[in-house]
Amino acid sequence: MRATPPSQLEAASPLPGATEWRTEPGLLPYPDAVSEMERSVAAIADGTAPERIWLVEHPPLYTAGTSARDEDLLDPHGLPVFRSGRGGQYTWHGPGQRIAYVMMDLRRRGHDVRDFVCALEAWMIATVATFGIAAGRRDGRIGVWVETPAGEAKIAAVGVRVRRWVTLHGVALNVHPDLSHYAGIVPCGIREHGVTSLRALGVEATMVDVDAALRATFEPAFAAICRT
Repeated sequence: MRATPPSQLEAASPLPGATEWRTEPGLLPYPDAVSEMERSVAAIADGTAPERIWLVEHPPLYTAGTSARDEDLLDPHGLPVFRSGRGGQYTWHGPGQRIAYVMMDLRRRGHDVRDFVCALEAWMIATVATFGIAAGRRDGRIGVWVETPAGEAKIAAVGVRVRRWVTLHGVALNVHPDLSHYAGIVPCGIREHGVTSLRALGVEATMVDVDAALRATFEPAFAAICRT
């Protein structure tokens, strides 16, 4: 999953107020999430709404990013497949996966998409470290990776889009999902490595526990300029 860069540069406009956090109850249909994100991003770009972090779970589904290849959709097993405006390729979303839709105004944050993606990765690395999991980046592979007995595996995916210098989409952290659904795709176009979750790594964290960790690690992750 990768970033789709903004189409044009706009002058920065100050936006009052702290970042708004919202946790969606239940399983939110994917089209509803996209519609709400687009409304929020338009309001942020117009200076009428604060930045927002929106924590969501979806029913089981696949999404295809702007670089998705048809051959990487192996067998959806009846699950819906949505074309997404985010960067990247195919991924799965579903119960037990915490999605954080991150709507931030990059006019206030350096106009740097690469730094933003790096901060998202740093956020996920710090979050899983809260539960004793050592994760990191890998050259040439977007997302956050861990070592497992079977080899390297992705625990958090990153895929964003930027419109009028405001970000859409964000990150997906595997907490306790049914990992068998990943067999229907080549996740993010990477065949050589698998996917994992906190539970698969022996961490019995609840979604409430993970949400608390996300809140605690957010500000430090985005406070520093990240170019590694």
